[in-house]
Amino acid sequence: MRQDCKHFQSRTYPSGDTMRKCALDLAPEAPWRCPADCGRFEVRMADVNWRHGSLITPPTPDAPESIGDDPSIASLLDEAEDIINAAVPDVRAEVDAEQAEIRRKAGRKRPKWWPFGS
Repeated sequence: MRQDCKHFQSRTYPSGDTMRKCALDLAPEAPWRCPADCGRFEVRMADVNWRHGSLITPPTPDAPESIGDDPSIASLLDEAEDIINAAVPDVRAEVDAEQAEIRRKAGRKRPKWWPFGS
């Protein structure tokens, strides 16, 4: 991936695993590569007001041999993302209902100062 792109993001977890992604979700084969003709590529000018430690982003692991120029990879990942996004409203409604039930059983109401309903 183009680490000099404005939209590149990286995070290293305590386990040592590193997440690399495009903030605009335009790199279907992340973390190995961005599209060669990405129209949204912008050079990262400066990281204003960020503190940088002595650690660097670990090298990207070798790409699997299955990564290639096959456009079906991106379409498969898009379909998987659509399935997950379709499930989110239902899951959110279930969680909200469970939390409301817990609050009802506990007999607790929101504080008077709470601005978002009762």
